[in-house]
Amino acid sequence: MKRYMVYLENQWYTPKDAATLLKKARSLVSGSQIIVRDSRVANHHIEFDISIPDDKHVNDIISSLSSIAPISEYEHIVETKMKKEEAIRRARILFNNEKYWGTHEILESVWKNSLKDEKDLLNGLILIAAAFVHEEKDESDICISILKRAMQKLSKASGLYFDLNVNRIKDTISQIINTGQVERFAI
Repeated sequence: MKRYMVYLENQWYTPKDAATLLKKARSLVSGSQIIVRDSRVANHHIEFDISIPDDKHVNDIISSLSSIAPISEYEHIVETKMKKEEAIRRARILFNNEKYWGTHEILESVWKNSLKDEKDLLNGLILIAAAFVHEEKDESDICISILKRAMQKLSKASGLYFDLNVNRIKDTISQIINTGQVERFAI
């Protein structure tokens, strides 16, 4: 099986529509051996996590999903090795484009090779991305619970990590936790 993230243009859907969109996408490909694992709704796109049998092509799913909304892009998911600085830069771009699952994956590759305080810092950032994956599925309670775990991991971190302002990130997460109002933000 090959794994893809397929992005549709989001014109009016909200995270409350994620389960309905998942159900619709699954019905569009039923009987095709294509697996629609999940759907997430960002401000500007709808993200579908899809597995396709090796003998099928991504175009087989794209034509089906385009009945939901126009396709904006897709990405074949393969593990790639990047230098730490490049991975952090790429993770930041993904996060700021509300591609939280991708952010999580890229940071995890860096986390695996880190030690001690840096490992905790990266784990905190990974947890923030994971939390927002849940927010995109209208699971705010789960999001906030994961953000609390992220804050524990970030407890020793401060200052800049590459170009990421850790203090500002922590302040923003603290505000979300204290108010119970999940707001997407840029890092």
